[in-house]
Amino acid sequence: MIENNTPISIEDGKIKINEIFYSIQGESTKAGLPCVFIRLTYCNVRCVYCDTEYAFFEGTDYLIEDIINDVKKFNCKLVEVTGGEPLFQRNVHQLMKKLCDEGFEVMLETGGSLPIKNVDKRVKVIMDLKTPYSGMEKKNRYENLKYLKTTDEVKFVIGSREDYDWAKEKINEYDLTIKVQQVLFSPVFEKVENIELANWILEDKLNVRLQLQLHKYIWEPETRGV
Repeated sequence: MIENNTPISIEDGKIKINEIFYSIQGESTKAGLPCVFIRLTYCNVRCVYCDTEYAFFEGTDYLIEDIINDVKKFNCKLVEVTGGEPLFQRNVHQLMKKLCDEGFEVMLETGGSLPIKNVDKRVKVIMDLKTPYSGMEKKNRYENLKYLKTTDEVKFVIGSREDYDWAKEKINEYDLTIKVQQVLFSPVFEKVENIELANWILEDKLNVRLQLQLHKYIWEPETRGV
């Protein structure tokens, strides 16, 4: 397990990529839209519900220029940089900047354990706050919250009622529904029933978006590259 919180360098101009694929965006306010996904290798956390363990170490070194050329082949302007933990590779900042310069609408999905301060301001950050059920609550980097923009989103993956109550506390403590564009509540797949989480949200009249990992309902849940 890679536990340190210090981003690593591969080689100048290169990034270790697990996969690049074109699919339907399954989460966030962009759910349902065609999107190109760039999945980076490596992660410094180990959430109990992780569904991309294959990205921990599998990957090939790519030149940033080649990554962008591959993305262009899909003729799709929405791009998500994900992982693993994409911020674990220093050169990801260069990749995101170049994607923005090329006119792509760029999203970054990050677990929130590494600094987002230097992420290009044109990038929409979708940042997790790790709940108790994840086993990685200690990894939350709360100082990141002050760098979130009003166009960004915060995600809570809910694995229990305890997680739900914990998330409510964090929303109130940090005024998250005011600070960011959207707060997302995502049930751990096959752990918390969708209707159960929906009812909790409605009962408390929370200003959050329930998301259901749309791709897991379109394709088989274990399908890669979607």
